[in-house]
Amino acid sequence: MTETAKTSGKLRVVLVDDHAVVREGYRRLLERTADIQVVAEAANGEDAYRLICDEQPDVAVLDISLPGIGGIEVTRRVMSRLPDQKILIFSMHEDTVFSSRALQAGARGYVTKSAAPEVLIEAVRLVATGKLYISQEMAQELAIQMIPGREKPIDALSAREFEVFRLLVAGHTLQEISEIMHLSYKTVANYQSSIRQKLDVTNTAQVVRVALNHGLVANISSEDGAGLVTE
Repeated sequence: MTETAKTSGKLRVVLVDDHAVVREGYRRLLERTADIQVVAEAANGEDAYRLICDEQPDVAVLDISLPGIGGIEVTRRVMSRLPDQKILIFSMHEDTVFSSRALQAGARGYVTKSAAPEVLIEAVRLVATGKLYISQEMAQELAIQMIPGREKPIDALSAREFEVFRLLVAGHTLQEISEIMHLSYKTVANYQSSIRQKLDVTNTAQVVRVALNHGLVANISSEDGAGLVTE
């Protein structure tokens, strides 16, 4: 953390997105304001975790789909180490599967990239004060999701299972997932078995079909840059 950042009086933001052009655009957007300063940037989950823990910014603005561990898993890890850290998820994913997971992991807000530019600025300011930010439309969807009988099969997955699910659907093998998540191959295989049981499927192709049914495959595979595989 630099002395200048400490004494500037501005809200200190760590910005995480795997696309350099996208980060540049959002950095310029945030720094057009008089009260926000981007103090560090990261392009993958591992660097994001390290930078957020090192910088401990006022707000970390974090994409979900990242190379390596995803934004939700980064959020979970950061919050387990720094429970007061404020994280705002900023993602293309509009399905409440992602927003609900992000909030459960400890994020203080969720903004979609389709939102107007000023929404991100407003969200950063509110989250920095300790308030929760989520759009009215998404809040309504989350409320509907909580009605008994409206749950999705994916909701039964634990946080770790959801991250393995995300990586499986993105086309990663079990060995690759074990390396990405720093878990043993056996542990990842056990997570895969639990995922299949909870989703009532028997193979990875059917896991992908569940993701397709919820509109998740196209977004995950395109952002992570991996093809779909079956095992």
